[in-house]
Amino acid sequence: MGIEAFRKLSYGLYVIGSLKDGQINGQIANALFQVTSDPPTVAVSICKENLTHSYIQASRKFSISILSQNTPMTFIGLFGFRSGKNMNKFEGVNYKSGTTGVPVVLQHAIAYIEAEVTGELDCGTHTIFAGRVVEGHILNNEPPLTYDYYRDIKKGKSPKNAPTYAEPEAKPRSEKAPKYVCTICGYIYDPGQGDPDANIEPGTPFTELPEDWVCPVCGADKSKFDREG
Repeated sequence: MGIEAFRKLSYGLYVIGSLKDGQINGQIANALFQVTSDPPTVAVSICKENLTHSYIQASRKFSISILSQNTPMTFIGLFGFRSGKNMNKFEGVNYKSGTTGVPVVLQHAIAYIEAEVTGELDCGTHTIFAGRVVEGHILNNEPPLTYDYYRDIKKGKSPKNAPTYAEPEAKPRSEKAPKYVCTICGYIYDPGQGDPDANIEPGTPFTELPEDWVCPVCGADKSKFDREG
């Protein structure tokens, strides 16, 4: 179908927050854009299987936290690869209750927006929610995290519920210490780089990682990793 052309589209990375019956949740999204300036309107694509989707449909409002380029992968993993059905994603996270009552993530954010839903479009697996902007503030002047930077520099992947998800291409095996891929979030453990955040030195093969080592993005254990290729 030629969907590889989609990779040339420009995206950012955002935390979308909403609430339902006093409960809050949030998720990473990248398919978001400004629709009009008068009235100021934005639109975001959310997977129907995600908890945030049901929260937005119930409350008819959502927040957008625009992430900084320096946002760590562990933070992206928290909101992008874990489910609010099983945990409180906001525990230990710097956020506030916005003007509309929705949770607004401030941690690693350079700006935020609050919107009230004015319409929605059913797109099969996803719903596009259009929202009139009711609040918005710039928090700092750090560069925003783009999806291109996330993929090419941070080596991040898309979860299967993301609009940009595509099946990974098979790669030939190398004679060097093999890389291992997390089957949950797509994170690749590269022995050449190690895992500095977990004090794993470069040159450490996957087979020599401590048994309690977990994926730095989604928290999956070693059993959820497959050898690349």
